[in-house]
Amino acid sequence: MRRYSRVLGCFVTAACLALPAWGEQKFETLSVAKLPAPNAHRIYLSDVSISHIVDNRLHVIDGDSFKYLGVFATGYAGQSTLSRDRKELYVTTSYYTRLSRGERTDVVEIHDPLTLEYRSEIVIPPRRAQALPYEGIVRTSSDGRWLFVQNATPATSVSVVDLKARRFAAEIPNPGCWIIIPSETAANRFSTLCGDGTLQTMVLNEDGSLKLRTKSARFFDPDEDPVYVQTANIGDRHYLVSFRGKVHVADLSEETAKLEAPWSLLGKGDAKPGWRPGGYQLFAIHRSSGRMFIAMHKHGAEGTHKNPADEIWVIDLTGRKRVGRLPGHGAVALAVSQAPAPRLFALDGVKMGIASFDAGAKPRFLKRMEQAAESATQLELH
Repeated sequence: MRRYSRVLGCFVTAACLALPAWGEQKFETLSVAKLPAPNAHRIYLSDVSISHIVDNRLHVIDGDSFKYLGVFATGYAGQSTLSRDRKELYVTTSYYTRLSRGERTDVVEIHDPLTLEYRSEIVIPPRRAQALPYEGIVRTSSDGRWLFVQNATPATSVSVVDLKARRFAAEIPNPGCWIIIPSETAANRFSTLCGDGTLQTMVLNEDGSLKLRTKSARFFDPDEDPVYVQTANIGDRHYLVSFRGKVHVADLSEETAKLEAPWSLLGKGDAKPGWRPGGYQLFAIHRSSGRMFIAMHKHGAEGTHKNPADEIWVIDLTGRKRVGRLPGHGAVALAVSQAPAPRLFALDGVKMGIASFDAGAKPRFLKRMEQAAESATQLELH
């Protein structure tokens, strides 16, 4: 025991001798680290965290370096979207007084994407859809004034939030229909996909209430070849893809949606391997080049519509043909930047990694980040 004390004493003495005099001490100044300015490749990764769904996350990642930048807490089955000018981030979520039970409050939280700081919130009716993150569950109008929130109780409706006045404006029933597709031509219009194979368009009054609703002609058979609820657009031409690989285009520039004749992603040699699209956010469009990037898997059949990708196909939308094939990386969600030198990001639905690709004239794989989330389904780029 004496020997141990003697050794310990030597250590203490040596440490004390190494310390500078009291007047020479330098004290640390606490501060908050500043994030680098966001660019077109910053990733917002929606993680439903299914094993602890009361505590969802939105991960913020630098898509160039794959450096982890921060995280937003998004509550119970939270959904998110950025404002049109990228100056605000909106999170629609639910809170219960007893964490997973009790009195429910639904809110739209407003965050600063530059600092990741919380700014304010708007209380909305407690009816928002508590679903896996899909980009069409919460969307902004083309002028940034309105936020549209998909509800499910399970009856479906849409909450209209006035972002300018910071208040709930109206609730619009949309029975039998799902997902929000804002018009790029008129800020007071959005469309929604219906189970009878049509698109329904809602026209709003100045106060956000319903003025008019119209329905398109039937353009798909939900029993034979349903369409995915995801859309991507070039102007007001909105692209939808069916389970069997047909491409539908809806023109939403008028009060009633008009549909173009569908065409197939599949070529003559694609039937035998059974290629089909699959995933949650399964395709992305680079507008200026007119190219679609879509997750495809082999041996497609009934029930494989969410299978991860074996390949990512590059489709020329003007020529309606495949012009490239990329490794699939198990992709279930895709997002492409709209920059002149575009970057494609693919979320691996099995390993929760993110792969990046040069999405230019000659698309190619670049690198990969592993284990970016727990159970994510949606990517959004700044």
